[in-house]
Amino acid sequence: MGDHAGHDGYGSAVQEALRGPARELRRAIPDVYKGFAALHDSALTPGALDTKTKELMAFAIAVSECCDGCIAAHAHAAVRHGANPQEAAEAIGVAILMTGGPATIYGPRGYAAFQEFYAAAHPADAGAPAAAGAVG
Repeated sequence: MGDHAGHDGYGSAVQEALRGPARELRRAIPDVYKGFAALHDSALTPGALDTKTKELMAFAIAVSECCDGCIAAHAHAAVRHGANPQEAAEAIGVAILMTGGPATIYGPRGYAAFQEFYAAAHPADAGAPAAAGAVG
């Protein structure tokens, strides 16, 4: 999984598959979703940690929790907040440390989703492998 050229839209496919069912559930329990949105926004607001770092943390936790929808959402958000592929890979490494075997399966899924969103946000970098220690 060194480059994203072979990825077929894993993150986008997960988001698309969840879009309709999530919309229906949100209509059924709007107050729960409003509360979750407030918690989400509060937790990811920049403070001592910037939002990029918080999104990378959420991304790593999503890998540990084996949550495809969470992986896609936080991979996309991490890219939007300036994370690069090396940062995503290192966050996945921490997830593997803390979770073990399951993270070796969901880690590649997470990295594929991250690479997909990164390539879309940075088309000029589409063919270049991630530089070790690159700063976004």
